[in-house]
Amino acid sequence: MDVEENEPPAGPVDAEVVLRPESLILTFFGAHVLGRPVMVATPGLIDALERVGVSPHATRSAIARMVKRGRLANRRHGRSVYLGLTPESVAVLEDGYTRIWRTGAVNRHWDGSWTLLAFNLPDAWQRQRHELRTRLLWAGFGPLQGGLWAAPATPDVPTVLAGLEAAAHVRSFVARTTGDLDPATMLRQVWDVQGLARRYERFCERWDGGEADRRFTDPLGRQLALQEEWRLAQRQEPYLPLELLPTPWPGEAAQALFHRLHAQVENEARAVVARDVQTIPSALEGVPDS
Repeated sequence: MDVEENEPPAGPVDAEVVLRPESLILTFFGAHVLGRPVMVATPGLIDALERVGVSPHATRSAIARMVKRGRLANRRHGRSVYLGLTPESVAVLEDGYTRIWRTGAVNRHWDGSWTLLAFNLPDAWQRQRHELRTRLLWAGFGPLQGGLWAAPATPDVPTVLAGLEAAAHVRSFVARTTGDLDPATMLRQVWDVQGLARRYERFCERWDGGEADRRFTDPLGRQLALQEEWRLAQRQEPYLPLELLPTPWPGEAAQALFHRLHAQVENEARAVVARDVQTIPSALEGVPDS
């Protein structure tokens, strides 16, 4: 799930972790709206983000940007404005759900296959190149050389490239390393393995009795901050094979910590939303979207 680079942060959590309002809003909708045919009253969403330290002004500005970009739908009902998911945001959240709750942080069942993508885009296609690179990074690919990208897995390439103008210029292959090419060495050449490890270590430091663990005590605020920081720890995570990584790999400990802390707070967070956040059905006859 991506956010705009110029989106203002919720506040400087620390030098390495920045929680941004748009991402937190999507995290809220992913946790409490995805799969439900409802829209959320704006005041309830503002209150939810205040629990993470986001000002009402920052939340309103983020909502306006997201509505303008088609990431949220808005509808006036009575005196309140309600917000709901668009097909675009549903797709983003479903992908994020798969990454967080099904795929996980490490690949324990690698069969030795690599997926290679080759592309050569026109020089004038700066926007299309950026869109393609962003999509590939999120899907777990890394730049091998020139216009050749690799992933140590077999992702669904048509789904990865769906909707991209550059898709027609991409060719995909499944391959295995041969000769003296060591897969673990290749892994370290393509990805910053130490940087990935540090992100997971930092997550554990912050949430296993650290700053974030002490700061976020409100159940809903804690859930949102925890999920968003875990998403950031997994950002551009290429789902690397465990057998090619240093031992012990901190991603395993971080994932176990995330699941344990989330299980502890989930029911309380849902109770807060049920009590404090007003909703309406997402399909109300005769009530047009704004």
